[in-house]
Amino acid sequence: MRDSITRDTRLALDLALTLRHDGDGSVTDDLADPAGLTDWVRARTSVLPAPERFVADTGRLTAVRDLRAAVRALFAHAVRPAPPSRADASRLLPVPEALRRLNEAAARTPTVPVLDWDEDTGPAVRRRPAPGHADDLTAALARAVIGFLAGPDRDRLRACHAPRCVRYFLKDHPRQEWCKPSCGNRARVARHHGRRRQAG
Repeated sequence: MRDSITRDTRLALDLALTLRHDGDGSVTDDLADPAGLTDWVRARTSVLPAPERFVADTGRLTAVRDLRAAVRALFAHAVRPAPPSRADASRLLPVPEALRRLNEAAARTPTVPVLDWDEDTGPAVRRRPAPGHADDLTAALARAVIGFLAGPDRDRLRACHAPRCVRYFLKDHPRQEWCKPSCGNRARVARHHGRRRQAG
């Protein structure tokens, strides 16, 4: 993947990729329990604020998993007309529901209006997080997803269609079809076996 992807892009993809194939056809969920969410957050020191102090509970886990379902539904919407990830194909949220979940999660951190007054342009209002309010993990993730989906990297988003893969990835070059080389190898082997079955 390109080194120049934004923090928002990295965080949005990382959240979606907490569902992955295990190589044997099953889907592994990195967020299966609060300990999994704690480990996932603590591994993101460069993209999340103060992850070393984070400890997940059941409520936070549910909120992040609900957000992830919305994110994967919106990723599936973004890759159209190509099909979504196989993990999502049979259980996608409707887009309006996914948008509602995403926007509600992003709103969990209260903001306050702040007046800026530039002598050249005059007064302008911007919003910033309320002082002293702990930044909610789900809100931070939702804002990153919004930044990614509204940004230029979204056009490179693809679903990997190698056998058993459930990942989304950013297409780095015109001929890239899979998220990683091992998926390309699996896809070629599956095509080869398919041709042999048809011929025999």
